[in-house]
This record gives sequence, structure tokens and C-alpha cells, in this order.
Amino acid sequence: MCGIVGYAGQSGNAKEIIIDGLKRLEYRGYDSSGIALISNGKLEVRKRAGRIANLEEMIKDESLNSKMGIGHTRWATHGAPSDINSHPHTNKDGSIAVVHNGILENYVELRQWLIEEHGIEFRSEVDTEVIVHLISIYYDGNLEDAVFKALQRMRGAYAIAAVCQDDPEKIVAFRRNAPLIAGIGRGCNFIASDIPAILRYVKEIYLIENNEMVIVTKDDIKIYDIDRNEVHRDIFHVTWDAESAEKNGYKHFMLKEIHEQPKGLYETLRRRIDDNGMINLDGICLTKEQLENFNRIYIVACGTAYHAGLVGKFAIEKMAQIAVEVEVASEFRYRDPFVDDKTLFIAISQSGETSDTLEALREAKRKGARIISVVNVVGSSVARESDDVFYTWAGPEIAVASTKAYTTQLMSMYIIALYMGITKGTIDKEYYESFMEDLKEIPDKAKKVLQLESMLASLARDLYKNEQIFFIGRGPDAGVSYEGSLKLKEISYINSFAIAAGELKHGTIALIEKDIVVIALATQDKLYEKMLSNIQEVKARGAYVIGMATENNKEIEMQADKVIYIPECRDELTPLLSVIPLQLLAYYIAKERGCDIDKPKNLAKSVTVE
Repeated sequence: MCGIVGYAGQSGNAKEIIIDGLKRLEYRGYDSSGIALISNGKLEVRKRAGRIANLEEMIKDESLNSKMGIGHTRWATHGAPSDINSHPHTNKDGSIAVVHNGILENYVELRQWLIEEHGIEFRSEVDTEVIVHLISIYYDGNLEDAVFKALQRMRGAYAIAAVCQDDPEKIVAFRRNAPLIAGIGRGCNFIASDIPAILRYVKEIYLIENNEMVIVTKDDIKIYDIDRNEVHRDIFHVTWDAESAEKNGYKHFMLKEIHEQPKGLYETLRRRIDDNGMINLDGICLTKEQLENFNRIYIVACGTAYHAGLVGKFAIEKMAQIAVEVEVASEFRYRDPFVDDKTLFIAISQSGETSDTLEALREAKRKGARIISVVNVVGSSVARESDDVFYTWAGPEIAVASTKAYTTQLMSMYIIALYMGITKGTIDKEYYESFMEDLKEIPDKAKKVLQLESMLASLARDLYKNEQIFFIGRGPDAGVSYEGSLKLKEISYINSFAIAAGELKHGTIALIEKDIVVIALATQDKLYEKMLSNIQEVKARGAYVIGMATENNKEIEMQADKVIYIPECRDELTPLLSVIPLQLLAYYIAKERGCDIDKPKNLAKSVTVE
């Protein structure tokens, strides 16, 4: 979940270029940062705990003229955030430096071997220091040889980049189950964990595949497989610009991305409808016979994407009439799930690099399942390893707390469900056309929901001192409740808790007492009266209730203390609208509490470790 940047070029401003790239990767981790430069023939390493601003302050008066170097921004796994645990890490004489994203699983074994057999004295607590010492003992004048030999002893999921004082024009990098790209410039080349780091400088990149090494100099990029055969790779052209990853006047990326949701919803839908009003699934072919052959569908994801899957289950089961199970990826991959060639496996991931989701996908593929992925990042690992890919059109999402990726994932699930239903014949043309017309209205209705912003900001001022908030809902509203709760806890650090409303009386209602805040979603017409009863249950125990309903259901005002209204729409589609007020409420509560909204503590955007 860390961020890596490397630069090899003609100009002597490697320091500034790498620091700029790290700032654009800070969403991947911000516990510490560091940089290693070849300056005046010497390897210079500077690193500092805390945000990148700390590193910048440390080196602002140092010239450190350099044409080549690597940098790192860290999300701590092994070893607490500190100056000494920060990357880059160096060997004993400081001639080799390594940065690392991921986890070296056998680091304890290797560390002990290095101590006992080679007398290595470790300075830090991190697994990365094992890697640099391992490379160092194999180094005999050729850095890539040393890295290749070290890799034979390393187990885990990681991307690494190494530089050597004695080979001052070369970066050697390798990926194994962690993201890595190479950027193609003019008179310069790059490596990075993600596109935003280098988008200011290049638009053409190589997507480095699993178990591949990339060697970067200012003049060339060479890619090799694990057997050291050279690989020739097509160039990937980035179609979005650096400004898409800027705040554009918003105080935080999260707020900007909340406001970008109508556009994301519109693009995700518009690009899949042909001139005849029929759905085109980006070239995905699912025939009637294939759909009838599937006896189950697994939707597998983590975090926010998992919550999108919970809503997707309702849509697919209703329209395609196929049994759907939604699983947390970290649990799915370890429970020996029943998967075969009659299984359709849908992986949902914003980044397309989520480690648990990727491993679950591989497990399902080994067992013969058909794999469809719903991802936002073109060319990501999940996308490349799937049989079929359905891209959301959210655009780059920088804030750690996902917003527009979630709603475009929801839109994707509705499109897929609708396609399955009409193809299989489980819905008729009249239903299809009616549902499609309702989907087309969603982007404009989302704009209307955003007009509630000032009211929600005011409500946040009343709520931000609470240390416990409950969310309840039924049917699809339960899935949205989980997402609303997650948004609140991850950026405001309030202990929020979501539960299906019908489960309250089976234990959780014991926690409801005077003035406890309960946010009750009641947007499903067919479950509306049931939700009113649940609201009465918590009100009877003294709860302060904030209700949410569609504009035509005013009875809720008699039960709830405050009500948030969303535009009327069919029950199945309310999640596309109801989550937006919860995102805004979480944002403004976190703002009132003085939290670092885009970079919440202990979190990172792309979870590439277990």
C-alpha cells in the first residue's frame, strides 16, 4: 500500500521530480517518506517520519543535484512509523538502496540467515532492510543479477526498486502481486506504483506484469520475465490528464469526488448504450445459454466495493434470477468455496490491485469459473487477469475514502443485471425499457441530491461531538447503511455501526439508549412501514433519529427527529442516491472534528497487502 517513484533522466532535478511524484502518491501511504539520489557520484538517502512535507522541509536547502533516484511514501506494516523505519533502506556501506511496496512473508527466516551467516547488523524493524542486504550479498558488479538472485529467496507480495552507487544510471525494479508501471518520457524514463505519480511528465506507459523485472535508464526501458527473457510490451496510452487528479478549487479531494458523481454515473451508463437503446458490455459476450448454465454467481470484493456487491446481489437476483453470494475476498480465498465451470465470479475493485480480491480471483479461475471484473483503473492487475472487464468511468479517485468509485460500481452492477435479465429472458422488453429510462434519470437526480449540501453541513455541526452513531436499513438500504457507516468511521473516527433493521431486536437494541444517534434509511416503498416500526423501536429507547426517505413518503416526519429526502425513484435504484447524503454528512462531520479527510489515519487507498 506504499508508493514508489523512480526517475532517470538528463536534467539534474531528480529530487524535485521524485518529491512531486510522491506527493501524488501520498494517498497510498503517508506514515513516512524518503528519497535516494545518485548525487556527485555518491548515493544520498534522506528520509523522515510523517507527511512528505516533513521530508521537503528536511532537504529544502540541500542542492542534491541528481539525474537519477527513487522515492517512497509509506503505509506502515512492519515496524512503527519512524525515521529509521522509513524507506529507502541501504546496505552496510550505503552503496545500494531499495524501496518496497508490499510484504516479504519470509523475512524472519531471511533476517536470521543474514545475521548468522553473514554477520549483518540490522538498523530497522522492517522487512525491506532484509531485501537490500540480500541484494548486497549477491552484488558483484551487476545490479540486475543481484536482484534476480535475491528474488529466488523471497516470498510474498511486493514491488521493489533498487539503485546502486556503482551503477549510477540504472533503476532495477520488480513486481510480484503489487502494482508497478514504467513511464516513457523524452530523455527520461520513470517507474511508479500508479499513474498519477508521473502523469505530469508522461502519457505513455508500460504496464509491468507479475514476476517481471524492468530496468530503466534515461535512454531505455527493458522488461524481462522471471526467466530473464526479454519481453516486448505494447505501450499503454493514458487518456486522462493531470488536472483530473487535482482538487480544482475544492478543499479536499473527497468533496470534489462527491460532486463528480453525476458525471461518473452519466459516463458509466452512456458509454454502454447503443443507438438502439440496448446495452453493450464493453465487448463482454454472455449468451442466453451461458447464463442458463451458471448455477451460481459469486460477487467478491473488499470494503466499499463489497458494499456495492451487496446491492448488486439484489439487482442480479431480481432480474437474472440466478443465486448470488456476496463474499469478503479475504474470507472467500481461505474457505475452499464451491466453484466450478458453472460459476460466474464477479470481482469488484476500485484500484484493480486489491490483494485479497486478486488472490480470490485467481483461486476461482483455477477452479474453472468465468471471471468478470468491475474496476476503475484500466490495465490494472484484476483487469488483466479477468476473462472480461467492465470499466467504471469514475475517473481518477484520489481520496482514500471512496465515493464516486462506489456509485459507478453500483451503476455497473445495475447495467450488468439488466443485460443478464434481457438476454436470459427473465425480464421482458417493457421492463427493460422502463428500467433503462429510470437509470437515465439518475445523474440529474444525483445533482439534485447534491443541493442538500448546506443542510447536511448544518446537521454535521449538531452531530460531530457524538462518539457513537448507528445506521439501520432493510433490503438494499442495509447495504447502503454499511457504506454510510464505513464512510463515517474511516474519516471521522466515530464508532459507527450498521445493521439490518430487522436484526435490531436480536441483540443490538441493547446498545440503544437516550440521545444515541440512529440514521434510519427508509427509501424502499415495500419496506417503508417496516422501517417506521423499527424507528419507533429505537425512539422508544430514547434514540435521536435521522430518517431518510423519498420525497413522496412524508409519514416519516412523525417518527424521526430530522428527515433527509431524496428524489423519488424505483426501489431498486435508491442506493445510487441515498448514499450521497451519507457521504456528505461523513465529510462535514470529519471537517468539524478537524480530521485529515483525504488521508485518514492508518489507511491507504490501494490495499495491496493481506
